[in-house]
Amino acid sequence: MLKEFREFIMRGNVMDLAVAVVIGAAFTAVVNSFVQDVIMPILGLFTGGIDFGNLYLNLSGRSYETYAAAKEAGAAVIGYGAFIQSIISFLIIGFAIFLIVKAINRVYKKQEAAPAGPTVDQQLLTEIRDLLAKQNR
Repeated sequence: MLKEFREFIMRGNVMDLAVAVVIGAAFTAVVNSFVQDVIMPILGLFTGGIDFGNLYLNLSGRSYETYAAAKEAGAAVIGYGAFIQSIISFLIIGFAIFLIVKAINRVYKKQEAAPAGPTVDQQLLTEIRDLLAKQNR
């Protein structure tokens, strides 16, 4: 069983998948930082200084200064601002992956297969046709 497991792990597809997961996690961290530290402040500037990270709906009935304070206190809150940030991150990651796949498809575009030459039977029939044509002249 150990040998089968080692063969499974060492297959190319599994290793490629492992590398893709690690790179994907790193890429997600970069995009999340880009959204939280660049996009959201710019979006906040255009929306009159709204901090989307602090937008929440308090269901507990108590008052909290920030979304983080409400979560830390264990209050029932709906953090729709954080959800908006997650949607923006998802859209940016999705668009980036779309561009990468599009570029890869362009690089590895399958070449049109040249039409196959005549089969052996077709070649023989062509030769017979040509010989008959010469005899009838």
